[in-house]
Amino acid sequence: MGTGHKIRVGLVYGGRSGEHEVSLQTALAVLKAFDYDKYELIPFYITKEGRWRSGPLLEASPAAVAELQFEPRAADPEEAPASDSSLLPLMQGMSERALAAGGESGGIGSVDVVFPLLHGTFGEDGTIQGLFEMANLPYVGAGVLASSVGMDKAAMKTMFAAAGLPQVGYRFFTRFNWNKEREAILDGIEEGIGYPSFVKPANLGSSVGISKARNREELIAAVEEALRYDRKVIVEQFVDAREIEVAVLGNDEPRASVAGEIVSSNEFYDYKAKYIDGKSAMIIPADIAEETSLSVREMAVRAFLAIDGTGLCRADFFMRRSDGALFINEVNTMPGFTPFSMYPLLWQETGVSYRELLDTLIELAIARHAEKQLIDYGG
Repeated sequence: MGTGHKIRVGLVYGGRSGEHEVSLQTALAVLKAFDYDKYELIPFYITKEGRWRSGPLLEASPAAVAELQFEPRAADPEEAPASDSSLLPLMQGMSERALAAGGESGGIGSVDVVFPLLHGTFGEDGTIQGLFEMANLPYVGAGVLASSVGMDKAAMKTMFAAAGLPQVGYRFFTRFNWNKEREAILDGIEEGIGYPSFVKPANLGSSVGISKARNREELIAAVEEALRYDRKVIVEQFVDAREIEVAVLGNDEPRASVAGEIVSSNEFYDYKAKYIDGKSAMIIPADIAEETSLSVREMAVRAFLAIDGTGLCRADFFMRRSDGALFINEVNTMPGFTPFSMYPLLWQETGVSYRELLDTLIELAIARHAEKQLIDYGG
């Protein structure tokens, strides 16, 4: 890119998942925080039905955001439908940009890097990342593998186990397994996990569908509830533990933030406690021993590398109250990203501002894309 060229960033937000509104909050915060001396921004909104709409080019100042119709209404039937078919020019413009380094930006779809701000299904599960990969587009955050593993808790736990990361006891099974061998599954959970236990859909964000089971009757009901949201279910051993979180940033040489602690208003950290009632406290840095802090940060980096992470993730841990033992719980490859979310706050406490975080994520995305251009795909 020539001197003086502003990096044109396509912000993709909204989406078909149940976390659509959370995505809108994230995108609005990011739009307001970007350095408009460095960047031009094009909003790409995905409706709850999966339709793409492009917004105006934002290049002057964040004040323009106030005038942006943030959740675009349906297009006027008499208007040309271009704003509702923005996916094609986005893909074409980005692909051409990647193949013609240094060329001037063309239409609204011609951007230098995509910043997906999509939470949950169809956003952080590898699907849209695959779309960007097929179009050879630079994009912020985890790739296809890390995104899909980060969403599928069963696959995630399998990879953590292979990396030697400590975890609480767990079992997972599919709807087919449940319907075919229910009694054997229940017996195995009672013998290997015990009560109380937590039952979760394997693929869903924001802790929707999680239940606590204290006996067989509750366990059956919890499994049936989880199967409403996914075909695969995880049952986890209960531990009386503190919840410790660490932010990770980087590609091949990731670094970890200070550790933080979540003190939930609820029995466990569910969707309500995260986003709605505002009663959960985020304690940063966590009040833990220095040795424990170093251990949990090292484990966060190991977890990030275990799933082949890139860009960012938040790693969540249990710290057992009885003896201080640490267990990896999960990683989130598109964590909450408003200035008041845990991930940016952890980095703020570590010495990296919100705006610096945005700059770094853009740089990491462009660097990873440049490296991928070295791969010979046999074409």
